[in-house]
Amino acid sequence: MVSFTAKVKETDLWITAPIDMSELAVESILRHRRGLEDYASRNPRFLTALEPLPPDPWAPTLVKAMLAAGNAAGTGPMAAVAGAIAHAVGMDLSPLAGGEVMVENGGDVYLESPNPVTVGLEAGDSPISGRLGISIEPEAMPLCLGTSSGTVGHSLSLGRADAATVKAKDGALADAAATALGNRVKSAGDLQTALDWVSTVPGVLGALIVVGRKLAAWGDMELVSLEQGGKR
Repeated sequence: MVSFTAKVKETDLWITAPIDMSELAVESILRHRRGLEDYASRNPRFLTALEPLPPDPWAPTLVKAMLAAGNAAGTGPMAAVAGAIAHAVGMDLSPLAGGEVMVENGGDVYLESPNPVTVGLEAGDSPISGRLGISIEPEAMPLCLGTSSGTVGHSLSLGRADAATVKAKDGALADAAATALGNRVKSAGDLQTALDWVSTVPGVLGALIVVGRKLAAWGDMELVSLEQGGKR
């Protein structure tokens, strides 16, 4: 397995595959961004809406996924853009990568592998950051993880969670639901109500939230220690 990057404008992917597929990844990004940018130029609210927009049967596939995710999670469609692109590029590369490819886009990840995978949890200044990982078994993949943070990165978050992570089969949904989950967390006292909400979102398989020294999880989230002699 080799790792490489693929960049087009704001899209900056980190990819792992059996061979360097950076040129194919850039072609995939360009194709999906072209459809997205053309749609947004004709529908300016798509870029700025903070609430769901109605489905559009004439939209490109990527845009349809973002609109659907926004409606499921109660967000604007752009809350799903990073996860949607990671998923789309991963699907494009998968046949040529023999079904073994991982695509990371600013904390949103598409995973496909015949082997178990552990994804490290980064949560800013929380003492939990870098000490835990999410274990994914081969039979669960392809799979997507979306992560939002109110304390790390430049993406818009209305909450204060150090990390809000959602597991789903669909990358756009994982991203939008993670954003909405993080928005609901202003303090550690909001953990239970936020998880109660995300458990009702169709298509969400599991979720976790980190606020300072506190972590709460719901659903299918197998956590493992990343420290020496790590335990499940």
